[in-house]
Amino acid sequence: MHRVAVLAVEGVIPFELSVPSRIFHVAAGPGGEPLYDVVTCTPDGRPVATAADYSVAVEHDASVLESADTVVVPAAEWFSGIAGAGALPAGLAGALARIRPGARIVSICVGTFALAAAGLLDGRPATTHWRHAERFAAAFPRVRMNADVLFVDDGDVLTSAGASAGVDLCLHLVRRDHGSRIANQVARLCVVPPWRDGGQAQYVEHPVPEPSATGTAPTRAWAMERLGAPLRLDDLAGHAGMSRRTFTRHFRQEVGMSPGQWLTQQRVALARHLLESSDLPVDRIADRAGFGTAASLRQHLLAAVGVSPNAYRRTFSHRFPAPARSEPWPPARRERASASQPSTMAATPTTRAT
Repeated sequence: MHRVAVLAVEGVIPFELSVPSRIFHVAAGPGGEPLYDVVTCTPDGRPVATAADYSVAVEHDASVLESADTVVVPAAEWFSGIAGAGALPAGLAGALARIRPGARIVSICVGTFALAAAGLLDGRPATTHWRHAERFAAAFPRVRMNADVLFVDDGDVLTSAGASAGVDLCLHLVRRDHGSRIANQVARLCVVPPWRDGGQAQYVEHPVPEPSATGTAPTRAWAMERLGAPLRLDDLAGHAGMSRRTFTRHFRQEVGMSPGQWLTQQRVALARHLLESSDLPVDRIADRAGFGTAASLRQHLLAAVGVSPNAYRRTFSHRFPAPARSEPWPPARRERASASQPSTMAATPTTRAT
């Protein structure tokens, strides 16, 4: 079984620490068999204080990294300060040095700083939280920083942006290891999207428009109701009562991308929804989503998620059977059973990705 080791250090952020365990733990094969063995360790096996008001105790020290197939380094609140420290603390450096050759190494959020300081990202592409990207690039010029994406897959080393991008990256790894069907099942069980469009640009803080400026939200809502119709920039700007230049500027401030990019993103999202939830022919879906032709839809879907419409439909329109419903015990029977014999019921592990 593929072993995933999660390295927790002092000041680890609880959300990022929990993501790998949650995503990989519930990944299951066709027979419900677990696909990953997830363990958590600290450099010396002792409890560590988190960035919240509690500590976590683990069952492993860094020696477990020597047998791990994938090592995940979640963010700690002080990691971005590594940029000015010059070197990693001895405990963390020693732990990372125990990762066996050939293991897959993953960072979540500013965990990228730890990997870079250890020399694991030299000459490689990487990403981190957009707020720290400029500082990272200045501190680690040998790393090819890409602050526009949610995660970067460079084969045996993978990095993700902010907290929830760690979910995206872990789902991507499940998809890479076991295919889209398993990754989609994991996403459904965890109630998260199997794939998020766009990059970090949509989350970057932008200056708030002047109070007197007219926002573009009403025009976006208007366009969402007309995705199947031809929508030119002039149409959008006219609806907002702005010039093309003013509308484009305000749109970028509010959304983080151009009107054309946003419109394509919404049309792809509509097409994906129709592919998943309807039996409409692909050419009809292309028309309703505003792409006009099946060839155009194929081109845009390939660019967005890397698969054709038919392949996407085969994967994501799969209906997982509802759990069998058993009749409840009559109260009297339940009482007799519990009184006459000890309970043998065990907790059932929950089973469970560009």
